[in-house]
Amino acid sequence: MGKQFQILKLDATDSTNLYLKNLLRSENPSDYTVVVAKNQRKGRGQMGTFWQSEGDKNLTFSVLKNFDGLLVQHQFVLNITVSLAVCDALNELSVPNIKVKWPNDIMSGSNKICGILIENVLKGDKVAHSIIGIGLNVNQTDFMELAKASSLKLITGRDFDLDELLHKILERISFYMDGVEAKTVNQLAPAYGKMLFRKDRPSTFSDPQGKMFMGYIRSISPSGKLVLELEGKVFKEFDLKEVSLLY
Repeated sequence: MGKQFQILKLDATDSTNLYLKNLLRSENPSDYTVVVAKNQRKGRGQMGTFWQSEGDKNLTFSVLKNFDGLLVQHQFVLNITVSLAVCDALNELSVPNIKVKWPNDIMSGSNKICGILIENVLKGDKVAHSIIGIGLNVNQTDFMELAKASSLKLITGRDFDLDELLHKILERISFYMDGVEAKTVNQLAPAYGKMLFRKDRPSTFSDPQGKMFMGYIRSISPSGKLVLELEGKVFKEFDLKEVSLLY
């Protein structure tokens, strides 16, 4: 391990991201402070959705990353590096068909196995700190009403050691974070594009009003927006709040 991770293990917390945020307010936690919770009561996903997790069977953790020179306009590099780090770790474990559903859900085939929530603390035009929350379904096998959710155990039939998995992912995060402040989204876009879920396949999307439309995911923009090709060869960029992929 190149970096020194400071790992705090909690039995239960509302949210590991929130725990780190409060830590930032009250003390000066070191770079790569990691908070791992056996039970996360109120894990949040993108746009206020809840992340359901059965205690002690999954990985729910957050990583603090401090920066000196990361510009806000390039902050999507963090989504890319963290997504690629998780994909690497899962590919090493032979989990099949790993893809990234933009901006940062990790899929195996058409099932979601991991959600990533990155919250950046800004200072002027720079990102001062990033709190990287990761929820990975590992040994849980019952997801009740979540039709699209799955876990590593359901997909591979194997049980996984949570600590080993945590260290594998952290090692990849530190690998990709090395020198990330000097990188742009454009530089990292090709590697991310290769992993994009449903790239270049006809897909159905909906806008915030619930109106459905067809399009092809082609790439991401320099600021990390999703670039879709619509009817008549029209290319359009969409922000997280402007579009959702329905499959």
